[in-house]
Amino acid sequence: MLRTRFTLVILIPLFCTALLFGESKGVNREKYRIGISRTENEINIDGVLDEPIWSSTETATHFQRVLPTDTGYASSQTEVRLTYNESTIYIAITCYDPTPGKRPVESLRRDFNFGKNDNFLVFIDTYNDQTNGFSFGVSAAGAQWDGVQANGGTVNLDWDIKWKSAVRNYPDRWIAEFAIPFRSIRYHGGETEWGINFSRLDLKTNEKSSWAPMPRQFATASLAFTGSLVWDKPLPSSGGPRFSLIPYISGKATQDKEAGEDIQPKANAGIDAKVILSTSMNLDLTINPDYSQVEVDRQVTNLDRFELFFPEKRQFYLENSDLFANLGTENLRPFFSRRIGLSTPVVAGARLSGKIGNNWRIGLMDMQTREKDETPAGNYTVAALQRKIFRRSNISAFLVNKQVMNVKSDTSFSGLNFNRVAGMEFNLASADNRWTGKTFYHQAFYPGANGDAAAAAANITFSTQYMTATLNQSWVGADYVAEVGYIRRKGYYEIAPALQYKFFPSDSKIANHGPGIKFDLLTDPSFNITDRDAILFYQAEWMNKSMAQISLKSTSVLLQAPFDPTNSGGVPLPAGEEFNWIDVSASFTSDIRRPFNFLLSSRYGGYYNGTGWNINSEINYRVQPYGSIGIISSYNNIQLPSPYNSAKFILIGPRLDFTFTDKIFFTSLLQYNDQIDNINLNLRFQWRFAPVSDLFIVYTENSFPQDHNIKNRGLVLKLSYWFN
Repeated sequence: MLRTRFTLVILIPLFCTALLFGESKGVNREKYRIGISRTENEINIDGVLDEPIWSSTETATHFQRVLPTDTGYASSQTEVRLTYNESTIYIAITCYDPTPGKRPVESLRRDFNFGKNDNFLVFIDTYNDQTNGFSFGVSAAGAQWDGVQANGGTVNLDWDIKWKSAVRNYPDRWIAEFAIPFRSIRYHGGETEWGINFSRLDLKTNEKSSWAPMPRQFATASLAFTGSLVWDKPLPSSGGPRFSLIPYISGKATQDKEAGEDIQPKANAGIDAKVILSTSMNLDLTINPDYSQVEVDRQVTNLDRFELFFPEKRQFYLENSDLFANLGTENLRPFFSRRIGLSTPVVAGARLSGKIGNNWRIGLMDMQTREKDETPAGNYTVAALQRKIFRRSNISAFLVNKQVMNVKSDTSFSGLNFNRVAGMEFNLASADNRWTGKTFYHQAFYPGANGDAAAAAANITFSTQYMTATLNQSWVGADYVAEVGYIRRKGYYEIAPALQYKFFPSDSKIANHGPGIKFDLLTDPSFNITDRDAILFYQAEWMNKSMAQISLKSTSVLLQAPFDPTNSGGVPLPAGEEFNWIDVSASFTSDIRRPFNFLLSSRYGGYYNGTGWNINSEINYRVQPYGSIGIISSYNNIQLPSPYNSAKFILIGPRLDFTFTDKIFFTSLLQYNDQIDNINLNLRFQWRFAPVSDLFIVYTENSFPQDHNIKNRGLVLKLSYWFN
């Protein structure tokens, strides 16, 4: 039976490899080329292009529109020049602005929201694999953006590195200069070309443009469409290992008033290190890390039967993180780094990641935690090996291992002594990015594991300017256990096709509109239907970036376990009961260019054996360029027949995001959640006094809504500095 199911989920992507014709060097690599030559002159990063080299370099010009239409040249043109010396790449950018008025920017915060700021970005395919790279950029106000790219262009903005930039604004243009050290990125020595593209967003005209042309259905970050950066001489190797040390000291004071504890002071210190073994291989080390400065997760009202997912934000886990984090699929991940170090403290860890030659990538990570309360110490190891095939596809093999250590005889621990997951994956990406997909097989190993301790899945997507079609399939055994992963549920087979079509009217205030349909069917291992969702929707986007969508959804659920639909501790609906309902929903996002903008969505209809009404909103007002005030709120009204609980849940989260400068930030987040009877306050001050060197002051408090009595609170001060 397993073999039959595995065959079902693996066939489609394998057949689609036949579509990988035309595996060329790249769609734009031969036609769009810009040279870069070495300079011996000093360049001052001040946003003033007065150095002689800038008048003699080649210039990237004639940027082409990507949105709202991908035909013709941009009305707001951009010019880019590049040069380098032995240690640094320099980029000079002139963004012409023929439209009068203030340039929209959200704040001075690093890694700004792309769609809410006038900005310029560069995407660099240093490995020439059209899959992995680096991105750097600035907003018109001078805020920096940097991220590591994977999966053909997805940018992870939680990655930070040392580099410099400066911006100058004039009535008819704004000018930026970048200085990106070679040691801040990874590449192969000896190369004579890199893939590169430049992207510009001009919000006043709602125009996105790029140097190498980009089909409008893809993000400008897509590395499949880069042009070529041609070096005047082959790039040198790194010349031996180089080190960076990032020590920290911290002090904290915490108090659990619910448990009757007094204030508990604690001092701590640790160190991270980066060892650049070569231009393409990196070793990260950490001893006694501290993650107390990481931004708090935004709460949500949990009406789900399964665990919620929150993304990784800790720096140590991010470089080449796609080797680990992209294993599996969204709801079927064999490795999830947030399982490490949140419930038990990390003693030390190491990550080796990077490129071996042109076609191989490797990732090795080992983390050791110490015991805490009833949870014993553990060792976490993950290894991944990836081989490039065709132009942009790859095959991966991996192993994830969790080993419990030193279990005491008097402890109540009853978990697994070890849990391992091994697997193979094939990631498909055609040369023109129209076909993308994945297929994999994972096997879990642990004491008592049997033949159902496995998972397999496949998905395929075909995208054109007008249509996107997707088919997902997965099978997860009832005994598949991945303790270091994120597995929403077990013991099912799923098939989920989707289709969306867009019309692009000419001479209209509407940029695009069109219908879509999604279908999601789950069965138990005997192929009895347990869950079914069918969604029909219509979506429209206006030229001013506002969007609207309406949808009709039909749902059927056969409960596999007792469940309280309000998650409030009431009488659960019995297992084996089947429920069917229909609901309608609508959403609207306003013009994000305006200082006041909002998102509003609502759903009404059936909900298990009753009715449900939901309203979500996000309201923002920006005080340009110093920050924004926002309020996120959610209201749920669930009415169920007796004896089951009815409930009205309110979640509201005012947020103040203030940027005094591009190096001093203050964030205040207050979250009231009556589902868990809690008010959470998080105050976070950050001073980036040197590149990637920070002072953090963070205060966190949880209290009861009724009388505001404090449950627990904590104050943290952390100082870190990056030494090269």
